[in-house]
Amino acid sequence: MTRRIGRRLVLAGAFAATLTATALTSAAFAPAAHAAETRMGVVVKIGGIPWFNAMEAGIKQRAKELGVDAFMVGPTSADPALQVRAVEDLIAQRVDVIGVVPNDAEVLEPVLQRARDAGIKVITHESPKQKNADWNFELASVEGFGDAYGKMLADRLGGKGKYAVFVGSLTVPLHNAWADAAIAYIKQNHPEMELVGERYGVAENVDESRRTALDLMRAHPDLKGFLAFGSQGPIGAARAVNERRKGGEVAVLGPFSPGQGRRLVHDDVLTGGFMWNPMEAGKVFVTLGDMLAKGQEIKDGMEIPGLGKVNPDFAERNIIVDQLVELNKDTVDELAELGL
Repeated sequence: MTRRIGRRLVLAGAFAATLTATALTSAAFAPAAHAAETRMGVVVKIGGIPWFNAMEAGIKQRAKELGVDAFMVGPTSADPALQVRAVEDLIAQRVDVIGVVPNDAEVLEPVLQRARDAGIKVITHESPKQKNADWNFELASVEGFGDAYGKMLADRLGGKGKYAVFVGSLTVPLHNAWADAAIAYIKQNHPEMELVGERYGVAENVDESRRTALDLMRAHPDLKGFLAFGSQGPIGAARAVNERRKGGEVAVLGPFSPGQGRRLVHDDVLTGGFMWNPMEAGKVFVTLGDMLAKGQEIKDGMEIPGLGKVNPDFAERNIIVDQLVELNKDTVDELAELGL
């Protein structure tokens, strides 16, 4: 599944120049210097971390290409209430489109409906069962992503041994769907592998994931692997493995920012994983938002920049494609040097 990504991503210099975290302040809502045909705000899980810095770069780049006024709002913590407040602020500003990467899909349902009642288009990402959204898009299918991780972990553990699963929180639908898929794959194909506990909602916080990993390794000295869905979970778990001097003995897998995790990969404490390009996700937000704001209809078989040829699920309002990139010693430096 490994693929060369250099030709598919933008040049490092142009990318790195745009990597600035967006705080949840009034500055995030400053009016554009010129009138734009479409105005759009994208509310992410948390501001200031590499994954969403990369997404912001994609938002800015695509907005410039299309002549759209689009910006990112990054809350100071992964608190669903902060996302609700951010969406309310965007409704008050009468933007044309609101994008969200939800921390809690259910908590957002009422405010997203208020946005739609106000005539605002709503697009979500990483939330395939989101209610009150016009469309949700994914750059990885649940089954494809979960199965890939289940297989990789089983291969690393030789098909036996204990493992633990982290997710961003117990209310993030996509993280939990990935976990369900990975666990189901392992149960079906490797019954000698044992899941420790259920799952732990710590993977959007480095310190919490590190502490949880240390606690689990103390409680289960024979623990052999961590599967962490959430960009900070693999980093925290790998740091814990490093502290316990168990690099190469305990596998740590999950999607992470290559720039943040590259040293841990080369130190053999972060095993690797799969990801999609968050910068591309930022671009897709703007592309879809501009289309919807202009009244363009999403059709089966149409080509959408960043997604390719799509086959939407019109009943569930999902557009899902598989664009996985493997993270390992051979790819992590190239990805990191491009600013991811």
